[in-house]
Amino acid sequence: MPAMNANLPLFIALRYIRSKRRNGFVSFISLLSFIAMALGVMALILVLSVMNGFDREIRERILSVVSHAALVDEKGVADWQALGDWALEDPGVKAFAPFVEGYGLLTSDTGSQGVLLHGVDPRYEQGVSPVANHMLVGDFSLLQPGEYGIVLGNLLARSLGVIRGDHVMLSLPELNVTPAGIFPRYKRFRVLGVFQVGAQVDSGMAFIHYQDAQKLYRMSGRVSGVRLRVDDPYGVDMVATRLRSESKEGLVVKTWTGEMGNLFQAIEMEKKVVGLLLAAIVAVAAFNIVASLTLMVADKRRDIAVLRTLGAEGKTISRIFRIQGTAVGLFGVVTGVICGCLMALGIADIVGLLERYLGFQVFDPNVYFISELPSRLMWQDVLAISLLGIFLSLIATLYPAHRAAKVLPAEALRYDH
Repeated sequence: MPAMNANLPLFIALRYIRSKRRNGFVSFISLLSFIAMALGVMALILVLSVMNGFDREIRERILSVVSHAALVDEKGVADWQALGDWALEDPGVKAFAPFVEGYGLLTSDTGSQGVLLHGVDPRYEQGVSPVANHMLVGDFSLLQPGEYGIVLGNLLARSLGVIRGDHVMLSLPELNVTPAGIFPRYKRFRVLGVFQVGAQVDSGMAFIHYQDAQKLYRMSGRVSGVRLRVDDPYGVDMVATRLRSESKEGLVVKTWTGEMGNLFQAIEMEKKVVGLLLAAIVAVAAFNIVASLTLMVADKRRDIAVLRTLGAEGKTISRIFRIQGTAVGLFGVVTGVICGCLMALGIADIVGLLERYLGFQVFDPNVYFISELPSRLMWQDVLAISLLGIFLSLIATLYPAHRAAKVLPAEALRYDH
């Protein structure tokens, strides 16, 4: 008998869900609740997956040019080889490369553009940066000391209107003071290649040989520091902490997370805000469950009265409607999770199909640096969204179930016609 009483609410609740008799409007509201919950969960999973995809794309493209970490000394580093060997003693550091960093103005026959100039050694640079693998034209190893060659980003080259073999003029933010007057410092460079990593750095970064950069910026044989590649780019802060604790005075340890921290904090904040706004869809679905259960309680007052007359307790009646509302929400969550995961995994193919049939391009690679919609499905997001949907479904059943438990058998049967 106790087992029968325990299964009774589940049996009746499932029967109410399957029932199509009498009040079709109540069933329609329940269907809307199910659809709204499924759509809300699906939209949340899909949008957060796309935002995760954009975050991953930005990180990977930035890491294609920006070093994982760098050891910098404002006075310059004379023996960069010894500094690099010292950094390699840390188990997290895998490679190093010297660099000289400065700003300048590149000018061609058709335009001018400010740039961040990196003086590098091609032999070492390939160990810390994959930019050599993103060359559209030319070869990164063509940078040789004394030849004053330069490798430009794709958008920078287009802005200047130059191709491989053309010449550009580099003006430095320093002046030459001579008895004849004050003159700007400039040097002519030949374009040896063009790279494209698909990020904003394509429009404002250029590479030359570090020995040429030493002469231009009057470094007296010194370099700005050494760039490092670590085993785990996302764990670079732990490596930086160890290096800071052992470094000599005047040496600054920089990381890509520190240099780009504001950007990724903004992306993370945007993800949270968008997720919160889209969670309102799930909340609306929960309100629909409240409405459908309230109407169901009003429609089933006679059934409730009969059950109470037969000895059913108020908590049993309450459990019936809690199970019913939770089941509707749970089915909606499961359906939304399945549809959302499938769409998140195949969104690039779906958008590509729409582009082919509708004849338009969603993302112009020249504007957005990407040719397809990125997506990254994370189980943490799926779990959080599922728990949110189930929690709201449970909360939505409390008020209607409480009202059902308070129905008095005598009054319900008296006014039932």
